[in-house]
Amino acid sequence: MSATEELRAVAQRVVGGLPADVTEIVLTGSVSRGVADELSDIEMLLVSDELPAYEDAAAAAERAGLARVDTWVRRDAPARHLGGVFDGQAIELVWWSRAFAEERVRAILACEVLDGRILTADALVHGISLRTTGALEDWQVRLGRYPPQLTAALVHEAVLMWRGYQPNGVLTIARPGERVALAERLVDDIRRIVRIVFALNRAWEPTLKRLAARAEPLPVKPQLLAERAEACLAERDPLAALQTVYELAAETLALVPDEIEITPSRAWVAEVLELLR
Repeated sequence: MSATEELRAVAQRVVGGLPADVTEIVLTGSVSRGVADELSDIEMLLVSDELPAYEDAAAAAERAGLARVDTWVRRDAPARHLGGVFDGQAIELVWWSRAFAEERVRAILACEVLDGRILTADALVHGISLRTTGALEDWQVRLGRYPPQLTAALVHEAVLMWRGYQPNGVLTIARPGERVALAERLVDDIRRIVRIVFALNRAWEPTLKRLAARAEPLPVKPQLLAERAEACLAERDPLAALQTVYELAAETLALVPDEIEITPSRAWVAEVLELLR
């Protein structure tokens, strides 16, 4: 039995212990995509008509057999996030009300979500139903039609950081002792590049995990996207790291069609590269 099959079986055992008012349970993450390995955890989205209080949600998880239940967000957040262990296996549960779930899908399709919340779409599209009243199928059908106007909206949002201030400001994070600030900027730039690439392909943006495999089937992308992203993070020379990421950014921006106006950002990235070369 593969790791994916084993973890799906564990997930189904957890589902058997969850309350009946949780009407939608969606298996997400690497397990739902069939690429789980020995390090993978089990991620599930739970949906009920009403969002339970944190204490009630944690108690429900414990009755389902989870031990060491805790949360990694504020307990009064608009969704519940629960982590725990079931038979030695790490479990992550995200619990939404039905209204919250419906609003998230609606907002994504209306191009009102242009930040990390858009990762919800990829999770749902690749989700596997473990308990359903038909909501997941409906969400997948709706998300199967990528809104044509979303590409431009995501590209414009992603390139905002690459304009508006003097390009030589980038050099301040190449100074000795600024490795943390440099790493923060590199990861942010990589995330923006990935967002643009997936938007150009009208594909829902995934997390950065297993980036090479997720980007491989995309027809529109710079060469060696994932490999160069990792290379810039491993590069010990700050200037070389910045040059690598902005060469990747420049090649990505060159793929953006002319009808999406990003001239200031293209010029800004070009100026940064002149400084770094």
